[in-house]
Amino acid sequence: MGLNTKIGERTQRFHVSEAAVRLPADNRGFTLIELMIVVSIIGILAALAVPNYQWGIIKTKESVLREDLYNLRSTIDQYYADQGKYPDSLGDLVEKTYLRGLPKDPFTKTDDWVTVPPPASAASASSGSSPSSVYDTSTIKPGQVLSGNQGTVYDVHSNSDLMGTDGKAYRDY
Repeated sequence: MGLNTKIGERTQRFHVSEAAVRLPADNRGFTLIELMIVVSIIGILAALAVPNYQWGIIKTKESVLREDLYNLRSTIDQYYADQGKYPDSLGDLVEKTYLRGLPKDPFTKTDDWVTVPPPASAASASSGSSPSSVYDTSTIKPGQVLSGNQGTVYDVHSNSDLMGTDGKAYRDY
């Protein structure tokens, strides 16, 4: 018994015995084998989930690529309807505020789109004459579009060499 100096009374001191520390035999915790089984199950579940996650990322990138190509093609068509010719570069779409900026290809992570020039039949059909006709440039007014100058960007494609999940190359989208 110890003396409590503050009050002047005696207090009891408790000594912890080994018997009090021991847990009952049925409540000791997990064995090493049980822990290894749980860790193995978690590893198997993670091994199944990672490929599905990666597949989801690829499908999302494909959707973004399709959306970007759709928007670029629609914008090129709007430019043609407004200007009477196709743009000379994709930068023209940004300069004339048809786009805020060029989207980046989700697979190459750059804006290095492959552009396709207008078909020769479209240029000659719209001009009504052969594409090799010569114009007198001294009579051209500002904003006037020559029927032989149809621009150089008719369509766009991805610059990626990868294959899509549908077996089609991304550059063919």
